[in-house]
Amino acid sequence: MSALADTMPAGTPRLTAGAQAALVTLVVGAVCIALEGVAPWLVAWPAAWVLPLTDWVGAGVTWLLEAIKPVARALAWVMRYPMDWANAALNGTPWPILIGAVTALGWYLGGLAMASLGLFGLGFVLASGYWAQGMNTLALVAVSVPLALMLGGAIGILAHEVPRVKNALLAVLDVMQTVPTFAYLTPLLLLFGFGPVVGLIASAIYAAPPMARNVLLGLERIDPEIKEAAVMAGGTRLQQLFQVEIPSASTQIMVGVNQCLMAALSMVIIAAVIGGFNDIGWEVLLTMRKAQFGQSLLAGMVIVIFAILIDRMSSTLAAPEARRHSARIAWIILGVSVAATALFWVRLPDASALALLDPVAERMDRGLTEFTRANGAALDAFKNGAMFYVLLPLRIGLDQAVLPFTWGFAWTPAMSLWLFAGGAATGLVLAVQGRITAGLMVVIAAGMLETGITNLPWPFVLTGAAALGWVAGGRRLALLSVGLLGTILISGLWDRALLSLYLSGAAVFACAVLGGAIGLASAVWPPLWRVVRPVCDMLQTIPLFVFLIPVLMVFQIGEFSAFLAICAYAIVPMIRYTRHGLVNTPDELLEAAVASGATEWQILRDVRAPYAAPTILLGLNQTILYAFAMLVIAALIGTTGLGQSIYLALGQADVGLGLSAGAAMAILAFVADRIVQGFAEERRQALGL
Repeated sequence: MSALADTMPAGTPRLTAGAQAALVTLVVGAVCIALEGVAPWLVAWPAAWVLPLTDWVGAGVTWLLEAIKPVARALAWVMRYPMDWANAALNGTPWPILIGAVTALGWYLGGLAMASLGLFGLGFVLASGYWAQGMNTLALVAVSVPLALMLGGAIGILAHEVPRVKNALLAVLDVMQTVPTFAYLTPLLLLFGFGPVVGLIASAIYAAPPMARNVLLGLERIDPEIKEAAVMAGGTRLQQLFQVEIPSASTQIMVGVNQCLMAALSMVIIAAVIGGFNDIGWEVLLTMRKAQFGQSLLAGMVIVIFAILIDRMSSTLAAPEARRHSARIAWIILGVSVAATALFWVRLPDASALALLDPVAERMDRGLTEFTRANGAALDAFKNGAMFYVLLPLRIGLDQAVLPFTWGFAWTPAMSLWLFAGGAATGLVLAVQGRITAGLMVVIAAGMLETGITNLPWPFVLTGAAALGWVAGGRRLALLSVGLLGTILISGLWDRALLSLYLSGAAVFACAVLGGAIGLASAVWPPLWRVVRPVCDMLQTIPLFVFLIPVLMVFQIGEFSAFLAICAYAIVPMIRYTRHGLVNTPDELLEAAVASGATEWQILRDVRAPYAAPTILLGLNQTILYAFAMLVIAALIGTTGLGQSIYLALGQADVGLGLSAGAAMAILAFVADRIVQGFAEERRQALGL
């Protein structure tokens, strides 16, 4: 591509790297469309060229799993004991003792506010009638979290102590965090069989990477003076590590404990899809399948309460400025002792009989039924409008989506010509103004809109990914992107990958626009942030599973419901990072802009926004990863693509399909992550950061 610029006549403006990449992508797309009639293989990868990678992976992994199954079953038998003990302890302890203990812990950690949160939170769990199921869920978390902490801590320490393996371990952690959660369950299901042990092991594996990263980060951030003091004291390496460095990194490590707890709870809930255990996740899934949305929302709120309690209390432990009052301990011990003594004289009602909120759930179901009857036409019109006029054209293109049934008229070849002509004219205007890259991108966007994302020729997609990778990170990222996407192409999962790319891409675009606007408004008007911030905190605390309930209640099963669930989960990083980037512009830049006579709008456009660009791009990166994570969960309510394949593979115990589809999903997320990070790094270097 650089040779193209070198052969231009003297005096001709040189094309930028972005313009060259866009031009090559446009040419490849045009050639594919022009030759579609004589070379159809340029548009759709021939079935005869597909390699049976899924079968090979399935055969190899199945052989390996069968070889280690006896060891896994023995481990499962061993793990049943701590699980049974945790279940017996939580379910056998009278509920007033548990509520009182959590309230006392909250008082000790955070005073009256935290104590009230524990009291009213567990009071809601008790009144919901899901106390036993909730205790079963907490028992799984209580056993899986120590495993995850030990595994993650060991990995983090190993990466710090042996620099040669650090990059390899970080790559493994990247894979563990990008592979969809359902993909963990398929091989574990064959190893350990049905039951709670699968959720336990999957939870420990899924929750270990956040702990490992925070342990490594904490150890790397220790002041050199502290390390030198430990060496001067004559301690051995183990003494330096465990008596000096790890205590010094305790604040960051406690952040890892917080993230580990939240990841474990989220994975335990997801593992409920395999059934076989009477926990909250299974109750949510069961009531959703029965369309008992009132009970489903009630069970979902129990999950949210557990997540909020775990998050707030573990976050308080991670705060370095929080100091516990030892005087509270005596009062807590006295209160628990008095309560325990009183329980011997009082006959407690069974927790399962205290389903005080069942009438609320029934009224909610009746209210929802009445709401959908009264507003069914408006809701259907909104959903169909979004599907017919936005999502469907993005998916299959205007030439197939515009029909008399949907738009009132049929799309014709003449309309395609007008669309291309309009895109070309707009691109030419932009090119004349010196924005050649933007002009070429307009023409490319017009072609993609006419064709549809799922119908894009594979050479165009690979060239586009290579072009973005080359501009963002150079030749190495371009080759890596093509190589990884090429494995999806030859494995026969290409069509499903494009379906996933379409839905996640549409959700990311919606989150970028809406989340960016909310973040901008929150930065410009601080009172708005006081309202938006607690909403963002709540959305980030809610496990993935729960996002399905409200959209399913209103819009039922379908692609549009999945789209809304993805947007609700993935929008928070975009809001937070946009606002953070805009409000953290250095004071000297703002003072210089004010001194030059710039208006507030000019400062926002020409100073704050360019300086915040790297931070906003990181927010976009997180939004992309969140969207892919939620895409697999959304398969429960009617999505197609890789997420559906992973879910079906779980039900069929098809290890090959589950791992292959999971790897394909991870590849899409990984390539998008590296490209966006590359652009963010380029902006940081341009700003001298």
